[in-house]
Amino acid sequence: MKKTIRDIDWKGKRALVRCDFNVPLNKEGLITDDTRIRAALPTIEYLVEQGASVVLMSHLGRPKGEPKEEFSLAPVAVRLSDLLDMPIIFAASDSVVDDDVKDTVSKLQAGEVALLENVRFRKEEEKNDAEFSKDLASLGDVFVQEAFGTAHRAHASTAGVADYIPAVSGLLIEKEVKYLGGALNNPERPFVAIMGGAKVGDKIKVIENLLNKVDSLIIGGGMMFTFFKAMGLEIGKSILDEESIDIAKNLIALAEEKNVKLLLPLDTVCADQFSNDANIAVLSREEIPVDMMGMDIGPETILLFREEIMNAKTVVWNGPMGVFEMPNFAKGTEEVARAISESEAISIIGGGDSAAAVDQLGFADKMSHISTGGGASLEFLEGRELPGIAIIPEK
Repeated sequence: MKKTIRDIDWKGKRALVRCDFNVPLNKEGLITDDTRIRAALPTIEYLVEQGASVVLMSHLGRPKGEPKEEFSLAPVAVRLSDLLDMPIIFAASDSVVDDDVKDTVSKLQAGEVALLENVRFRKEEEKNDAEFSKDLASLGDVFVQEAFGTAHRAHASTAGVADYIPAVSGLLIEKEVKYLGGALNNPERPFVAIMGGAKVGDKIKVIENLLNKVDSLIIGGGMMFTFFKAMGLEIGKSILDEESIDIAKNLIALAEEKNVKLLLPLDTVCADQFSNDANIAVLSREEIPVDMMGMDIGPETILLFREEIMNAKTVVWNGPMGVFEMPNFAKGTEEVARAISESEAISIIGGGDSAAAVDQLGFADKMSHISTGGGASLEFLEGRELPGIAIIPEK
């Protein structure tokens, strides 16, 4: 178990908290989805209640090491203030840390909260520069890692600061490690993994690692056509990850060798063009015509996948089942989400598109855990050690 904020006596201490406030903004600079801000609230509230003064830091977008107004965290300070119902001191500085910022932070009283400017305004951030790490570390007594979405990056604000002050995890990181780590290391069985999305190549290592852990592996989304091709089937104009055909063959063989039940779609919803208004036909995987493309899993497949999910005790899901952003091809993703929400399994949704789908469909509160980091959750499921987690000592 990693050390957490509960293992520290915070009275008289300053917490330097790395959050993931990388939120979407519209053209007017208004936040359109504050999910990531809300995810950090329990940790911030805990620290305030325990008498700490709190310095928050995050990145936003890709300013590429230069101060750019459209990537300022000023709107985040405003939203945080609303959500916490307290003033947030925005320590605005294009250099993130300077004498004024240090002075502002030094005057923080117990229970007060400040937010630094976007750490990626400095090119030293992504280079994990020691001097910048030291500058950031000078603003706190204890580093709190709460940014799972960037925990797979060894940057100054996610890893480097821990060279200079003690590190602990926040409540969100604790939850991510508990659920993702539990699924990989000690899952309740049967353990079912569901992989979707377009490219096999993006998820080879995840699938390889999961084949050593799961009882069943369900494949959907665009990557199913690479598996179909590996099986010698016609896929028409469907998306194909050509470089991964041999890999798909090897994964089919590996599943057999490991005695893992590999479930591939039996039927697909095909269209004559990549459009919601296309002509549609539901066809078995052996019947895809040369002039059509698969866009979603079909009704037979939905029943097959649902049955497997309902028998599971642990489910991990990453990636949609079809072109989910088009209503005519969203049913597969929707029905998989519904099955997971209705099952009694521990359910872990691996960030990215799957998390967005579950949220949009109104199933979020029925899931055990929705990961806040798409890329980070994938790397975790690959079995890799994430730099931003590795710096937190064990209890």
